[in-house]
Amino acid sequence: MGKIRGIRGHEAVRAFVRAGVVVRQGKDDHVNTKMPSGIIITLPWSKVLKIGLLMAAIKKAGLTKEEFLELL
Repeated sequence: MGKIRGIRGHEAVRAFVRAGVVVRQGKDDHVNTKMPSGIIITLPWSKVLKIGLLMAAIKKAGLTKEEFLELL
């Protein structure tokens, strides 16, 4: 899982946008993204994401780790 470390929230959001999500405003430093399936994923915008949070968001989006890395 070495490549997945050190990804900031805005980088992850851009990758999810490439996967077809719609970005919505969240509270404070967070951004809500809505998947085409209707699932909402909330991520902090500027912080480096922890592995567990990022992997949970990738799984919730229905992507594999490899697919997500290609979208970065």
